[in-house]
Amino acid sequence: MTDAAGPASSGKAATFCGDAELGYLRSRTIFSAGDGLRLDEPYRLAHLPLVAPDHPGVIARQDGRSYEMGRHPSVFSAVLPIDGAALAASGPFAALDDEMRRAPFARKIAWDILPRRADRLHATLCGTLSTGDAPAIDGAVREALARIGPFQVELRGLFSGNVNRGRLYLRAYPQARDGVNPFQAIQSAFGRQPGDLYLVGLYNLTDDLDTGEATALAALIARWWEVSLLRFEATTLWVLGARDDLVLDAELAELLPLHAGRAGAAPSLRG
Repeated sequence: MTDAAGPASSGKAATFCGDAELGYLRSRTIFSAGDGLRLDEPYRLAHLPLVAPDHPGVIARQDGRSYEMGRHPSVFSAVLPIDGAALAASGPFAALDDEMRRAPFARKIAWDILPRRADRLHATLCGTLSTGDAPAIDGAVREALARIGPFQVELRGLFSGNVNRGRLYLRAYPQARDGVNPFQAIQSAFGRQPGDLYLVGLYNLTDDLDTGEATALAALIARWWEVSLLRFEATTLWVLGARDDLVLDAELAELLPLHAGRAGAAPSLRG
């Protein structure tokens, strides 16, 4: 666990779960000297059709999978929303984004996707609560979530995983209270097994990276691994529905408060 100063308004220190307790190191891309970075099959099926539909590596459809050029029937999940405006206003994130825009691989990033996703950034905590129609969240789940209460979250970056190679993420680190990971408490409230990866999808590649580009990305990831980009208080979850994995076609079905009382007004997601 790591200690860090809390928000100025609280004047308290927050202790966050660290890499020893989470799965980021285990699940990251292993960059090998002299190798490029090839977009993997899951990415070419679910993401590449949305950001580079004419790319020869696109997998338009696959037996046993519901994807059709990156789109699928509605899937609803419980997610932790990320305030895109607050992230954009963060000095450290602005510096990271500037470095990304000047990187040797910058021309292979789907920059046009970022503003389309700015109001729906999130980390998925419980995927596939339902398909087709929004799920009915019963009272026991709502009460369990209310008992968890608000907690601090820190975003750090950047991350490339060993699955969905081609998507670049920020990593979410939850506050640890009395040794409890509140993300796992949320998963338990929904009857899910505890996870240890809480990723905020951000950048998408439109092509494989050559050796030099992959080396530059690996170095950038290493430089930014420990950097805190944004710290905020988690007070509400979203039940978010989407017909693609980038949630470009998104539906905010419900807000679930992590405290007693009603959730605030639901934000309007742009079409």
